[in-house]
Amino acid sequence: MSATVAARKRGKPASGVGAAAGAGKRRRKVDSAGNRGKSKGGGKMNEEISSDSESESLAPKRTEEEEEEEELAETAQEKKLRLAKLYLEQLRQQEEEKAETQAFEEDQVAGRLKEDVLEQRGRLQKSVAKEIQTPGPADIQVLRGHQLSITCLVITPDDLAIFSAAKDCTIIKWSVETGRKLHVIPRAKNGAEGQARGHSSHVLCMAISSDGKYLASGDRSKLILIWEAQSCGHLYTFTGHRDAVSGLAFRRGTHQLYSTSHDRSVKVWNVAENSYVETLFGHQDAVAALDALSRECCVTAGGRDGTVRVWKIPEESQLVFYGHQGSIDCLHLITEEHMVSGADDGSVALWGLSKKRPLALQREAHGHQGEPGLEQPFWVSSVAALLNTDLVATGSHSSCVRLWQCGEGFRRLDHLCDIPLVGFINSLKFSSAGDFLVAGVGQEHRLGRWWRIKEARNSVCIIRLRRIPGPPAAGS
Repeated sequence: MSATVAARKRGKPASGVGAAAGAGKRRRKVDSAGNRGKSKGGGKMNEEISSDSESESLAPKRTEEEEEEEELAETAQEKKLRLAKLYLEQLRQQEEEKAETQAFEEDQVAGRLKEDVLEQRGRLQKSVAKEIQTPGPADIQVLRGHQLSITCLVITPDDLAIFSAAKDCTIIKWSVETGRKLHVIPRAKNGAEGQARGHSSHVLCMAISSDGKYLASGDRSKLILIWEAQSCGHLYTFTGHRDAVSGLAFRRGTHQLYSTSHDRSVKVWNVAENSYVETLFGHQDAVAALDALSRECCVTAGGRDGTVRVWKIPEESQLVFYGHQGSIDCLHLITEEHMVSGADDGSVALWGLSKKRPLALQREAHGHQGEPGLEQPFWVSSVAALLNTDLVATGSHSSCVRLWQCGEGFRRLDHLCDIPLVGFINSLKFSSAGDFLVAGVGQEHRLGRWWRIKEARNSVCIIRLRRIPGPPAAGS
């Protein structure tokens, strides 16, 4: 008894049944505490779920006005987005157009530079022949003023005026636009003093400088007369040839003049300084024609000696070309490296200056004439070419001017069309822009009187060359 009391006083658990009873009480307390925690947790979860359901049930429904306002607000937002996209698209298109314009301008500059390089090398060949429509009677304007056959003509560089000369020893300046005479240089009478200077014999050739300042004319009296092209005033007279002056040409971009004659020589003159430079020899017969471009050289047709020659002026050398069977009476440079010539055997030839033989030869270019068994080809009396293109024109007395297309590389000559003109086509010239062709027509050949075509009219004919309209541009 005393031991039990002492133990309780010290606070120690009693051994035996009393201790077991104390442990049981402690376990019940822990279990009851755990159950209380579980019940509290479960109650809290139930409360959260019930609060959500209550909020959903208590939320007020949106009215139709609120829904419409919300739709209007979305539409305004979409509009802003659409306008922004449209603005960005416009900016993109503007940048693309600017880039295309810049690229186009760069392409134009590059194309122009390429054309200049090809032109200097003599390899530029623009394709224009297929664009030319066949001229009709309404496209031909006839200018009459000479009494005898037209022998030669030139067009001013600005394509506004034409100078024509004839066997009547006169030179007439015509307006291309109106067809009226602007000036007439009359024939000079032998022994007449105090009279304005002019030619006293047949004018066989003319040339005009590339700046349109000087006009040169040569005649059968061995004279070369230099004129001021604007006023037609006489400036100088060059003498030195020992026979008829048959060909004249200015070097492009300069006032250097080349002349050739039936005395078989080629002479060089400086018109600006009124001076003679030098003489070149080589042809074996009377020289019939001459032409020149930008290089310091010229080409000549040797007539009966059957040669075409290229004269290199600084080296004082020459290249000789053979190809025609007859007398080569006319020639014209197409590029710095190519030319076309015509002969009295009826043939037309295309030449490259790197080949001694023709690149292309068209025999009986204008057909033939005469009784069966005695046919003779029509003489080719004049040729012309549009500079740096594939378009060539030839003339004869076959009642037409023929247009031709040069094939690629000038290795082929294809017939395009015929332009009806009665008489001897003694001279042909294309305008610089290629929008018209001028023909000098006469009743007789410019160098003689072998035939006479009475139906012909001594006249200058302006033939308008119209282009076939191209397809409309994309997006137009």
